[in-house]
Amino acid sequence: MRFRACVANVPTFFRIIQAIEKLQKKCIIKFTETNMHIICNSEANEGGIQVWSQIKVDSLFNDYRIQSNANNEISMALASEALLGALKSASSSSSSSFDPEEVVMKLAKKNDQAMLSFEIGGVTRTGHRLRVAHDVKIEVLKATDVAKLTEPLCPEPDLHILLPPLQKLRTIVERLRPMSDVLALQANNNKRLVVAIRTEGVHVETEWRDCQNPKTQDEDQDTESPDPNAMFTVLISTRSFLKFLNSHVVSTTTIACICQHHCVILYVYIGDVADAGGVLTFYIPAIIDDEGR
Repeated sequence: MRFRACVANVPTFFRIIQAIEKLQKKCIIKFTETNMHIICNSEANEGGIQVWSQIKVDSLFNDYRIQSNANNEISMALASEALLGALKSASSSSSSSFDPEEVVMKLAKKNDQAMLSFEIGGVTRTGHRLRVAHDVKIEVLKATDVAKLTEPLCPEPDLHILLPPLQKLRTIVERLRPMSDVLALQANNNKRLVVAIRTEGVHVETEWRDCQNPKTQDEDQDTESPDPNAMFTVLISTRSFLKFLNSHVVSTTTIACICQHHCVILYVYIGDVADAGGVLTFYIPAIIDDEGR
């Protein structure tokens, strides 16, 4: 089993793991010949939120080499905070006295402990060359265990809608959180999106009327369209939605798919949708209300 790659796009890799670290202390990363998959599927997650992401290798790495008996795939479980720390060491910043020029990530073993090892080479402010090593403990997963991991089964979405900038949405939801643990996400096929909380003492909603409804490849142009003004609703954990909104650090475009009374699926694109370097897919299950919905 061999794995080695140069991290060519440290800032994007850092922002992806930054979003993941806010969600789950441990994550699973699967490297294949063409993609890096990041999976968060712990039942302990707030509100049952899961992440299944797929990022193109060439959007983050170069000089990428992988070899294994499992169809040239290597999967590992690791602490997301530890990986974030390694990537922070590899990041350039105005306050740092060290400017990284090359970041090599490779599979290693030290004292019988598997590691994802980062070798960072660069130059100090005084012009001296320096190499820094940063090891992240990992657990290499068996191919049979990885094969058991499956994405949540969801019904066909009732609609797709482009969300407003996640940073702005996050500001609004942070103000709503002290008022209710449950948040209603509502939308229609006529560009309307509503984020609302409703309790016995308060009813607050924020509305957008110009969110695009992207067409999907599965939509048949000849099929009669349902009422575009019909609203579809899903009740979700406010805390879960806020955790998802931490992905604003990597988001350019985000599409929400509402499966009424079942779940919301959120696609966070890395780069432009037409030529995205990857997508982070978040699943947030619905909260069943008192009426059984």
